[in-house]
Amino acid sequence: MVLSMARPRGILALMAITSLVTVWLCRLPQLGLNTDVTRGPILQRHLDLSLPDAPFIGWPLERVCSETTWTPGLVFVCDNNSGGIGNIRNYILTCLRYAIDAGATGLVMPRIRLRSEKDLSDITAENYQPFTYFFDEPHFRQSLQSSCPQIAIYDTTSDVPNAPVPFKAEEVTPKNLGRRGGCDRRDHNKHTALFASAFANHLRSTAAEFNLRHPPSLEHPRIFRLTWGVQFEWPVFRDGPEFASTFGGLLRFRPDIVVLANKVVAHMRRHARQFDADSHSGRFVGYHLRTENDALDFWPNYANQSKAYLARSQQMGYDMKAGYLATGNETEAHKFFKDATVLHGMRVTTKDLLLEDHKEDLAALEKLTWDQQAVIDFIVLLQSEFFLGVSPSSFSMNVALKRHLQAEGLHTRPWRIGGEGDGRSWLMGKYEQFWEDWLFMYEAMWP
Repeated sequence: MVLSMARPRGILALMAITSLVTVWLCRLPQLGLNTDVTRGPILQRHLDLSLPDAPFIGWPLERVCSETTWTPGLVFVCDNNSGGIGNIRNYILTCLRYAIDAGATGLVMPRIRLRSEKDLSDITAENYQPFTYFFDEPHFRQSLQSSCPQIAIYDTTSDVPNAPVPFKAEEVTPKNLGRRGGCDRRDHNKHTALFASAFANHLRSTAAEFNLRHPPSLEHPRIFRLTWGVQFEWPVFRDGPEFASTFGGLLRFRPDIVVLANKVVAHMRRHARQFDADSHSGRFVGYHLRTENDALDFWPNYANQSKAYLARSQQMGYDMKAGYLATGNETEAHKFFKDATVLHGMRVTTKDLLLEDHKEDLAALEKLTWDQQAVIDFIVLLQSEFFLGVSPSSFSMNVALKRHLQAEGLHTRPWRIGGEGDGRSWLMGKYEQFWEDWLFMYEAMWP
């Protein structure tokens, strides 16, 4: 009898364990074909966030927005940007981050301020283009509204309900809302943790000063435009590495520019295979030569940059013999071609040369403006085997920091300023003085 009872007990125990395991498995996230892997802590697996078409990971932004106290009728305008793609991209993201902390429930779709066609150093001309000049508007709208639905996006300032006519926004300088004793004017904002309360105080004090009888509301909106130059103020790691690594994904480049850039990458890999007999991958080194006529006088010149780049290439013992050069200076591009061939046996080329035999794509490239063509370079450099750029160029920094996301994804740690880089990129430059050498930018640049 004892033996006959042992079997049912064993079966019952097995059934109980099986049931517990089944329940436990059912509670785990299931990765089906339609699973949205961009949401929630489920995404602990590797995802290459350095790619130009990487999916937007929305839950870090959703978390920040869920912790915000929102003010109906408070609207931000983020169009006081200028410069190249690195500056403009960072301005829009930083302005949006301020808007979220302020509790703005409205955002006017950012516009892009163009530089002068006659003088590239003139970046303050009042010539604006729509958001789509650089970026993918449907992606921005969908990503922001799905992660932060508290913010309404208005096409233009005239679409803001009950906006003043003629339209005029109130200007605010975030750094002025806190006491910054001991800080250099170029340093990032030391008071971002207190910005929400400081801005709320600013709303109250200015309402009293200008005798505004109504608090912000849809019927009585208050519309703010940040002053020029806030793009390198917000410490990007304040909200954690997962937010710093993903927030920039809101600004995906315009689809047709991405398509054209990927064609350049494909042509570049074919070019590279001609000089890399041991590899069929088409590996290449990316260089950014920042010597255009809008470069500042104290930045490294051609001799400094080219010497450092080619010396670094030899020092690291690259077996790659193909290089891609991003520059807007055609004269010095040809000098670099020659120096790279003589000193390193490397065949360097550019987007224009790669498209010479592809007339339709070349025509598409030539229709783009100088700064739009820089986006092509940006995307190609993201996909190089190794990248060499110059500090303090915001373009070089942005490329390097975006590439830095590849290894650790959501858990990416801050870029180590100076030194040997991260194994994928290296930036030459001066790393001695935090402000004079513009090192503060590294802490305030969104990858």
